[in-house]
Amino acid sequence: MRSILITGGSRGIGAATARRAAAAGWAVCLTYRSDQAAASSVVAAIERHGGRAAAVRADVAVEADVVAAVEAAATLAPLGAVVANAGIVGEKTRVDELTVERVERMLTANVTGTIVTCREAVRRLSTAHGGRGGAIVLVSSAASRLGSPDEYVDYAASKAAVDTLGIGLAKEVADEGVRVGVVRPGIIDTEIHASGGQPDRVARLGPDLPMGRAGTADEVAAAIVWLASDEASYVTGSILDVAGGR
Repeated sequence: MRSILITGGSRGIGAATARRAAAAGWAVCLTYRSDQAAASSVVAAIERHGGRAAAVRADVAVEADVVAAVEAAATLAPLGAVVANAGIVGEKTRVDELTVERVERMLTANVTGTIVTCREAVRRLSTAHGGRGGAIVLVSSAASRLGSPDEYVDYAASKAAVDTLGIGLAKEVADEGVRVGVVRPGIIDTEIHASGGQPDRVARLGPDLPMGRAGTADEVAAAIVWLASDEASYVTGSILDVAGGR
């Protein structure tokens, strides 16, 4: 058994990925920033079904927290995959209303945190560092190619950085046993919309999507777990949209 680290694994796409990864035979280490009860619930659900899991409190905006989370995952079982899922979104606004404080917070969590997560993953997984290889999956957003005008261009820009990180990193470690993939969710029915001040966003936008509905966290999780698995052994540097045609 190998372990998979999922940052931001207590709710939404992260929690769905944790449950699906456990069902696929991974030992799951998930991080949470503040909702310990939600994280413990995910761990308990996995253990009830015979899986192995642990939750670690970590803020991806804090370097030491990321380092500690990767170490915890490697202690649970030999590390085989890392999913950089943790991120934040701001309230709906225009660029001419943005504050430097908000932009810095967005970029620190979504970009710097993801880069540091990747750095630590490579240090553990790469054969150049004595690792056994593995996979890194970055969770981006369809916003990276749509721009999110009049909503949160800063968030879209941060996710465009994640896309580019995935492409460059994949090429950098391709001959070191490490695959890198990016998943770009579209309108997915999770709590993130409420955290951005738009609790009605799914109901409002879902019916107008090409497939006529929003996606589910489990549908995104299926793509993430597949990219982390050996079934995707010749897939690296790829960006997979899970956006219902948006």
